[in-house]
Amino acid sequence: MMSPEITPALLGVTNAEPHLLLMLPFVALLLSLAIMPFVAGDWWQRHYAKICVGLATLTLCYYKFRLGDTERILRAGHEYASFIALIGSLFVVTGGIRIKVRGEAKPWVNCVYLIVGAVLASVIGTTGASMLLIRPWIRMNRYRITTFHVVFFIVLVGNIGGCLTAIGDPPLFLGYLKGVQFWWFARCWPAWAVAVGVLVCAFYVMDQGNFLRAPLTVRKKETERESWEFSGLKNLVWLAVVLGAVFIQHPAGIREAVMVGAAVASYVTTPQTIRDANEFTFEPIKEVAWIFAGIFATMVPALEYIQVRASELGVPSAESLYWLTGMLSAFLDNAPTYLTFLAVATGSHHFSLEDPIQVRQFAGEHELELMAVSLGAVFFGAMTYIGNGPNFMVKKICEHAKVKTAGFGTYILLFGIPVILPVLALIWILFFSQWRIR
Repeated sequence: MMSPEITPALLGVTNAEPHLLLMLPFVALLLSLAIMPFVAGDWWQRHYAKICVGLATLTLCYYKFRLGDTERILRAGHEYASFIALIGSLFVVTGGIRIKVRGEAKPWVNCVYLIVGAVLASVIGTTGASMLLIRPWIRMNRYRITTFHVVFFIVLVGNIGGCLTAIGDPPLFLGYLKGVQFWWFARCWPAWAVAVGVLVCAFYVMDQGNFLRAPLTVRKKETERESWEFSGLKNLVWLAVVLGAVFIQHPAGIREAVMVGAAVASYVTTPQTIRDANEFTFEPIKEVAWIFAGIFATMVPALEYIQVRASELGVPSAESLYWLTGMLSAFLDNAPTYLTFLAVATGSHHFSLEDPIQVRQFAGEHELELMAVSLGAVFFGAMTYIGNGPNFMVKKICEHAKVKTAGFGTYILLFGIPVILPVLALIWILFFSQWRIR
């Protein structure tokens, strides 16, 4: 089964290496997301859609009129349509499920909630779990919620929790479509347990201090009569339809149509009183749609540059695959980054990513490398708001609920580097380094 060495063609790249200047729109968009909300917040809020469209247009016009690569434009458009159909439909459907919770959530209750959310992320996906649980999370902590509550929710429910099944996170689902068996990812459970355990303990320490500082008299008076209640549960049927549609592969467009249809049905059949109680509006999904339209378009040359250069890696180790996939997943969408380095890993051992039988054989013979790519994409997606789809959505829902969130740069500097990165380094030491658990 010998095949040629890794080449751009094997990785799915049909054009020459993109010019570095083509990456400027992507860099400009990332800098805008990090800086503009702070230096010119009102102006940014009025014009962010125009900026995203303008930068995307620069990139797409170059591919269309200079390179004549219409196929790459259409592929990026289809990837974006699939992404926004899933995100949008889950946003609408879960917005019709009302979970009324007790206030005054004690630290141990919050920890249990995060663990349950992490488990649920592998059952209904990180996007589904995030959209379902973020509003109750805000309500149960409403008298003392801070930025770290939002960050730990994003990390545990929106990212790390989804590494145990193919439906758990978008990158893993792409691997499943390429031939990795659905339950193969369950063998990542030791890394899942370590990461979730360490992060929940860190959260408990921070939340205990926050809880003790909260005004006790206000908490007791305002929450003593509250109880857990659930309404709008018929939307669980539409949630199942959306998640089931993820597995539809042919014909093209049917998967997205089913998702949108389920969202429309949910919106029409759910009493408005439930959505009002959830303070549901379309503003968060509208902003996410515009911003990720810019990201999906402008990141095309960056991904192609990585794919071309990947041919120079030779046979990468599990360690390098973990860090390369991870660090790039933090600043590019982790789904296409995962696919890029999965192609590098399979190609380096003379397996074809386009043959499901060969992909399954690679998974059996090179388990550590596949695990490195998978965990790198899923775990490092928590390092920034743009690493994984649910991150930005959770941020927007929190902001709409008047909850203070960390800015793009603040998220990285105060949480990504000092809190999340040490946990990711621990995962590397325990499972991929020369000192790993055998």
